[in-house]
Amino acid sequence: MPLSRRRFIAATLPALLLGGCGFRLRGSGSGNLPYKTMYIALPETADVRVWLERYIKAAGSTEIVDDGKAAEAIFQQITDSRLKTILSVNAQGRVREYRLQLTYSFRVTNSKGQILIPPNEIQLSRDISFDDSNILAKDLEEGLLWRDMNNDLVNQIMRRLTIIKPKNPDEEDDE
Repeated sequence: MPLSRRRFIAATLPALLLGGCGFRLRGSGSGNLPYKTMYIALPETADVRVWLERYIKAAGSTEIVDDGKAAEAIFQQITDSRLKTILSVNAQGRVREYRLQLTYSFRVTNSKGQILIPPNEIQLSRDISFDDSNILAKDLEEGLLWRDMNNDLVNQIMRRLTIIKPKNPDEEDDE
């Protein structure tokens, strides 16, 4: 067997095996929501709204509308809590580490106010070291960590919106 043919087989065989077992990269094709139209009940400049719109538009299966009455589903923020707490101090009593905590909860309703997806809570935290001599650098690092947490938050929201099957509000609960 010629060398080029062996290389071709060696390169394509793993790809075929991974494709055949159902493997796919995270984020590829995972954004299909079970709604045709969605309204995001957040201010237009809110980071979560901006990122959610980007992800939903990239998925292409759901249209973002400007009126909640015209939407099949309405995304509603319940809480958005961001805390910065002292994690540890040094021997002189100066802050050595902080913990950044983000707690976010949301639900999805229809235009009649009936709950399609019950309240979901997402909690994220990151630890950051602190140094008095590098305040500007640490402020920049903190900003990057908050941005990373926002990105992680929206990824988790999208995964939950695609995985959680919405209940039919017209059916009575037997529980």
